[in-house]
Amino acid sequence: MIEGLRSGQIADAAGVNRQTLRYYERRGLLAAPDRTLGGHRLYPAETVQVLRVIKAAQRLGFTLDEVADLLAVGAHRHGRRRAAQTTLLQRAEVKLAEVEKKIADLGVIRDTLRAAVDAGCEDLMTCAQSPCCPLPFGELARSGQLCDPRPRPLVTNWSVAAVSACGN
Repeated sequence: MIEGLRSGQIADAAGVNRQTLRYYERRGLLAAPDRTLGGHRLYPAETVQVLRVIKAAQRLGFTLDEVADLLAVGAHRHGRRRAAQTTLLQRAEVKLAEVEKKIADLGVIRDTLRAAVDAGCEDLMTCAQSPCCPLPFGELARSGQLCDPRPRPLVTNWSVAAVSACGN
């Protein structure tokens, strides 16, 4: 008799649904499981840990393709060793740099939105035509970046006097 855990048992233990199991199997993240005579999938118990690793890596920002590479590097995928091209440490360093860049970008967005709120911007078109508008409409349209290339920095703290001077 073939031993293993059925799809529902594995899915429940790992906190995923059965469709996720099948999808990961199609993507090659999970080895094709054995099947019962009735055609039911039977997964080895270590599949729960593999699923938890996949979900944790996704929460850290890794794509499924990156997760597949990391699993292959760790030699946990299908019990085979493969020549490692990029280690977890190298991938984590790259991912960390990406996250830090996103955090910096989000900080600029937060500060700009805070300035718009503090300035009392209620209408995009009116605000865009005001010289006191804190939103970088022109810069975003020209460069696709959040930073204003001119010497004028994005305003992060509007005073009451500055808001009043803009007619708000």
